[in-house]
Amino acid sequence: MRILIVGSGGREHALAWKLGQSPEKPEIFIAPGNGGTALEGTNLPLADTGDVGKIMEIVKERKIDLLIPAPELPLVNGVADACAAAGVPCFGPKAAAARLEGSKAFAKELLRETGTPTADFAVFTDYGQARRYVESLPLPPVIKADGLAAGKGVIVPENHEEALGVLHSMLIDKSFGPAGGKVVIEEALQGQEVSLLAFCGEGRIIPMPSAQDHKRAYDADKGPNTGGMGAYSPAPILPENDLADMAGRFLKPVLDGMEKRGCPFSGVLYAGLMLTGQGPKVLEFNVRFGDPECQPLLMRCTGDLLPLVAACAAGRLDRAPEPEWSPETAICVVIAARGYPGAYSKGMPVGGIAEAEASSPGKVKVFHAGTGIEGGELKASGGRILGVTALGEDLRAARNRAYAAAKNIRLPESFFRTDIGSKGIAGCDQ
Repeated sequence: MRILIVGSGGREHALAWKLGQSPEKPEIFIAPGNGGTALEGTNLPLADTGDVGKIMEIVKERKIDLLIPAPELPLVNGVADACAAAGVPCFGPKAAAARLEGSKAFAKELLRETGTPTADFAVFTDYGQARRYVESLPLPPVIKADGLAAGKGVIVPENHEEALGVLHSMLIDKSFGPAGGKVVIEEALQGQEVSLLAFCGEGRIIPMPSAQDHKRAYDADKGPNTGGMGAYSPAPILPENDLADMAGRFLKPVLDGMEKRGCPFSGVLYAGLMLTGQGPKVLEFNVRFGDPECQPLLMRCTGDLLPLVAACAAGRLDRAPEPEWSPETAICVVIAARGYPGAYSKGMPVGGIAEAEASSPGKVKVFHAGTGIEGGELKASGGRILGVTALGEDLRAARNRAYAAAKNIRLPESFFRTDIGSKGIAGCDQ
């Protein structure tokens, strides 16, 4: 089997690494890939992961049997539709179903329509109307760009003045481009977030173990939102015994609603949930694996992932085997370029990866995100550079192992959060 994975981050490296372990020994291509994916398969040039035409050219040229679009952009742009027309299995939803991530307004309206608990909200394209609405609220709301913004389109203002500034930036200054031409304004929920991911298709929902992401750039959840600074699985606040119930409450109504609209969903559906004092509520949806949640999840996946992914892509998830998961905990600590998610340096040499993995053989894997090979040397090329991921008998053991491994990494002008997993440990100690 010849597999093409589209994307260039840590999630893509994790997918290539895991699928490459299959007894089927697939030939794996990654476009454009990074310095780590080059160790798992063959990197191919792709200037724009949202360029469906170019992706399909690669599919044809390389005689691809299975396409895995890892980021959201190619799915929102319709690569699954193009694959269906070409008769090539694609692991991910068609464009109409990918609107669950491509448009926050669409997702919120579907949640309201299906009675699925979520924060109260309103949608605006006019700055004046949005301003008056915000000024009428007793507390500052969360403001979200409707479209795709690389995980950075959700702003949590500290006061009304800041909220109005965010609205002006999105709707007047067009700081987010077309993605911010429409905004969702919703009540700010209080509680802990947890990630619920599941393989979905043909009426079947196969939940994965829970995970918890860390979106803010700095310790204690300070600083701007990022694409994710670390994650761990399982999350104690969502025990395994509750997964089926949570999937039934928060995923099934939405999947049924999409079916009724004539746009059935197939692939990975990821619900970001806030566990509030009034019960869990949906924050938003992703239509693919999260990054960095994918890394600890796949570290815990002990069986052959390929048959499940291939069955889902072929429309046969109802007959797919159940995935197998280690009882161990896995945690990923992201090492980012200083300045991320704002302007950051590139081209720094990256070293110490072999030493990090050797610190606990078989228990540590360093997934590459923003790396590339220049002149035969591994160098930083993105904001999130590496994801040091470790297994342990519990969260505390996995966390200690990951941070001990991270100390071996040699990477100038970089930083990482030092508190990944702390909330989970605090919960376990209570």
